[in-house]
Amino acid sequence: MRLPGRQSAGPNPVSFHDDAPGEVGIMPEADCIFCKIVKGDIPCARIYETEHVLAFLDVAPVAPGHTLVIPKAHYANLFDLPEEEGRRLFAALAPVGRAIMAATGASGINVQMNNYESAGQVVFHAHLHLIPRRAGDGLALWPGQPYPDGATMEALARAARQALGAA
Repeated sequence: MRLPGRQSAGPNPVSFHDDAPGEVGIMPEADCIFCKIVKGDIPCARIYETEHVLAFLDVAPVAPGHTLVIPKAHYANLFDLPEEEGRRLFAALAPVGRAIMAATGASGINVQMNNYESAGQVVFHAHLHLIPRRAGDGLALWPGQPYPDGATMEALARAARQALGAA
């Protein structure tokens, strides 16, 4: 899941954010609260754990059962994750999500990931939010804004394809 041109130093990298100019978000492993949770230095309400992934309840939940799913190795965000780490992280979503829905009686679940400070990332250790939902729960999602026209939409799609090298 690494973007072309990313700079990464292995399993404990510092994100240089060369693909997000002006972003800060550098957090050494020694200062990372999630790394301290993984090591057992900070307690958490663990839900799921493998050799590579940990899921635990968020201490400031948006809704009861709000769960964080993290790689145990320190990577700043989705774009720093090696492909295999990304597969392991995403493989945990279905079983953990089903368990959270069963435990909370939720009828749905949002999966959210904030990457970089401007997108709301606060802890610069890759993590996914699983947020249990119920009809009428009052949790607001962002409002959609349609593109002004098809040409504007296609121009953005073309620019993204070019960035991927698939003009």
